[in-house]
Amino acid sequence: MKIVPAFVTSTLAIAFSTAFGVSYVQAQPLSNAPPEAGASPSQGLVNGKLIPQQVYPVRSDMLAIEINSGVVIRGKQNPFKPKFGDQYAKQRPTKSDDWVKRLGQPIGALVGPKRDLLYGFDAMGGKDLTISDWRNAEKIRIQSSDDPDYRTAQSIVTLHRKMRPRDAAQTGTWKFAWAKTHVLYLKLPKPMQTGKSYRITSPDPNVGPIGFTYQPNQARSEAVQVSQLGFRPDDPTKVAFLSTWMGDGGGLDYPVGQKFWLMDGVGKHVFAGTTRRSRASNQAEDARNQNYNRTNVDLMNFSAFDRPGKYRACVATIGCSFPFEIEPKAWRKAFYTSVRGLYHQRSSIKIGAPYSTYDRPRAFHPADGVKIFQATARIADNDQGFLDTAPKFATVLGQTQTPTTRPNAWGGYFDAGDWDRRIQHMAVSRSLIELAELFPDYFRTFDLNLPESGNQLPDIIDEALWNIDFFRRLQAADGGISGGIQSAKYAKQGEASWQESLPVLAYASDPWSSYLYVTGAAQIALWFDDRDPGKAAIYRNSAIRAMDYAERQLPQDKHRNQFQVRDARNLAALSMLRMSANAPPATQDNWHKIFIATTKFNDPTAPIAQWNAHDQREAAFLYLRLPPSQTQPQLRANIERAFFRAANQIVKSTAISAHQWAKEDDYAPIGWGSGLSTPRATTLLRAHYLSQDDRYLQAATRSTQFAAGANPLNMVYTTGLGNRSPQHPLIIDHRITGQAPPPGITVYGPMHPKSFPDDWFTKLMAPAIYPAWSQWPTTEAYFDIYTSVGMSEFTVMQTIGPTAYTWGYLAARQPKL
Repeated sequence: MKIVPAFVTSTLAIAFSTAFGVSYVQAQPLSNAPPEAGASPSQGLVNGKLIPQQVYPVRSDMLAIEINSGVVIRGKQNPFKPKFGDQYAKQRPTKSDDWVKRLGQPIGALVGPKRDLLYGFDAMGGKDLTISDWRNAEKIRIQSSDDPDYRTAQSIVTLHRKMRPRDAAQTGTWKFAWAKTHVLYLKLPKPMQTGKSYRITSPDPNVGPIGFTYQPNQARSEAVQVSQLGFRPDDPTKVAFLSTWMGDGGGLDYPVGQKFWLMDGVGKHVFAGTTRRSRASNQAEDARNQNYNRTNVDLMNFSAFDRPGKYRACVATIGCSFPFEIEPKAWRKAFYTSVRGLYHQRSSIKIGAPYSTYDRPRAFHPADGVKIFQATARIADNDQGFLDTAPKFATVLGQTQTPTTRPNAWGGYFDAGDWDRRIQHMAVSRSLIELAELFPDYFRTFDLNLPESGNQLPDIIDEALWNIDFFRRLQAADGGISGGIQSAKYAKQGEASWQESLPVLAYASDPWSSYLYVTGAAQIALWFDDRDPGKAAIYRNSAIRAMDYAERQLPQDKHRNQFQVRDARNLAALSMLRMSANAPPATQDNWHKIFIATTKFNDPTAPIAQWNAHDQREAAFLYLRLPPSQTQPQLRANIERAFFRAANQIVKSTAISAHQWAKEDDYAPIGWGSGLSTPRATTLLRAHYLSQDDRYLQAATRSTQFAAGANPLNMVYTTGLGNRSPQHPLIIDHRITGQAPPPGITVYGPMHPKSFPDDWFTKLMAPAIYPAWSQWPTTEAYFDIYTSVGMSEFTVMQTIGPTAYTWGYLAARQPKL
């Protein structure tokens, strides 16, 4: 990704108190309001002093103060008015960004079809903490007018702190400044008293006196964490967590067995229990023998409580969680927002009213004059396919451009924050159709507010077709399927999707891409079979042509022995078998023989997936859904045992992780597409569907708690949900337009420092991170920074698709009778 500027932080809610006869800042809860355009550098200051974002207890004798410092004034696109002496290329550069220098200094980049717009750099305003003034605990004082223990001001005992970057300003071609969030932990000489008010002062000239009233029976504390998506009354798991990591102070230990309760909207206690240790800081949480918290984590279990209403979880002497609801449609909104992340990633369509408050012009549609050129390069041969070690697309794709254009090459999903549309996205379409197959009644009338809504098809099928039809339009005369569309290089500095100036190319067909397409085309053909025979025939014939092409080309394909190609062929053959239930026996036998020749399950001990060897999870589930008459009994038995071995292992993984997240591969690193932001529940939910065993539903529900906000950052990792969600996902269009991010984008999320110690952008952020990046617990190692690729980027198939599938299943499942 190219680096583009950051945008302005949100306005803080503030209030004042006059305790002790002076004005001082009274901390307010964190606002999740979107940033406002054109914010001034003085934003975040009152009377020249920094405003605490919030003040909250983490123990009766330990107070946390959160302060945001610095504000980013983001760059904008403005008409370019050249001045005498300006330096810039006479023609648009093809291998670099289009920089303009004025008086020898870069001032931004030229963008737009006519190079008549200048995208300027960001600026940094505001003040920062004077850290040196907080290092002397003796000079940080606490006083109270109504607590006798603090009638006379006293020095705190110790101070611990942590600091994270909150936003980034690109102030030059490769210069950055950081808005930051500081959290200060003050160890007090004596416990605070409920209902009493306190004032904290420091010698820091940038921070005024801070007022605080200790009300742990109702005030929110970051130490108490619960899903902000809520629960269905019949969800088998309802939990909250208690934990605090104090930066250079390490983990805060809480005694096991503390009282907790649920409190309704009028303050009534409706459920009570005691905490238990979920995982100690020295206990491993996966096969990598890692603990990802650096502190003890305690659990509050209220699974037995099923009364609908709005509640908060509270812990004696500490405080309460964000509010959450228990209600029958709790997962419905989560699914709606998540699956509409796909709509917001659509290419070749205008995004906006009446379907969304997020606005984006139509991009990459040939009717607007955009030319999509055919390339001879194949996606299977570069790093955008399945081989990370293959040549980089940016060095090889543009060299294979031909004069041939593809006038019907429109549609599909932007992969992430830039513009590629890849064949791997077919997995998302398959998952949507699968939900429609598993729960036809529920999704038949589920309104996703799409442009296609009301066309007699379920909206979830419309969304799947948006992507399938894109690749069908790319199908060549010989039946082959392109691996997608991609610009010749990564996006240029400051250019939005509808301003793309680089050549845009369609990949050539290859067997791997064709097999991946076959599975989705056959699946949708079968769905249409008894609903619209005409449409069924269109997709059936397309699938047959693509499969015939792949089978003809495979023997001479250089990747024919790659496991990814074998897995794709295996699933495609099984999908053809399923689609051909009414075909002659010889046709069915042919597809079954290919499946048997490529399956791993002839070996009764084979797992459903193994790192760098095979991944046949989807094929296993599909085979078990076939009528027994279409399957081979011994093979079916092998697959069933393998499938439930895997599901049982994932159940165990949720039991040993402190926040009960799951891993489908217990050895996978956390981060870069295999992180905690996305529930890893697909196999568990499929196991539940096949068996109706509550163990799998319970584990699947547990596994999504972290992603839903029950984590140390109290953040839902999908934009537009909960009280706090990412504000700076790596989406170029959102950044350039200065809007709040589109809803439904699940970012990569936290990244394990030990697994990714050489992350280049984390090193760049080092001045804004304290303690050092290597010392952070993974569960807090997410920095909501636009250019932090490993944390703030995403893909539709790695994050949005699995999240939507999980929340869609939990919304649609039938209540247990």
